[in-house]
Amino acid sequence: MNSEGGSRFVKPDVVTSHFHLRPGDRVADFGAGSGYFLRALSTAAGLDGRVYACEIQKNLVETLALVAQTERLPNVEPLWCDLETPKGVRLADNTLDMGVFINTLFQVDDKGVALTEAARVIRPGGKLAIIEWTESFGGLGPRPDHVVDQKAVTSMAEAHGFRLEHDFPAGEHHYGLMFRRV
Repeated sequence: MNSEGGSRFVKPDVVTSHFHLRPGDRVADFGAGSGYFLRALSTAAGLDGRVYACEIQKNLVETLALVAQTERLPNVEPLWCDLETPKGVRLADNTLDMGVFINTLFQVDDKGVALTEAARVIRPGGKLAIIEWTESFGGLGPRPDHVVDQKAVTSMAEAHGFRLEHDFPAGEHHYGLMFRRV
């Protein structure tokens, strides 16, 4: 997701600086894919923290395990999870200090269930960061009819137990929103 110049697309180290994670935090990357954010999240959470790389595609869960091992990220735990099924995230209620959806919601059919699951596993007062595409860009990202705009994401998140705190820069073709679980 990085362009040659590095400023047009989501940069994990830059974006995670807006998360204000602390050593010891427990964070889940919902829809971790191939692990693009694992190193940045692992570093921010520190050795006393935990990063749950949640993914529905079993082959990617295996890839995430390999990435964690190869990159020596001992605080990363890949998990097979189904965001669109109640209790499909294999974590106990109120486990997390933070959850992140990074270029994930546009791929989710039942966004309400996914946000309910996030609210279930994020502790009261915990944070939820959502980064999504602002547009379909040159054949990258979602089809134009799958782009989820900022207002829609805010409404959905607020309807599922979160309060918008602020937005943050996430790249030229993305927006970033920070929510707090109420």
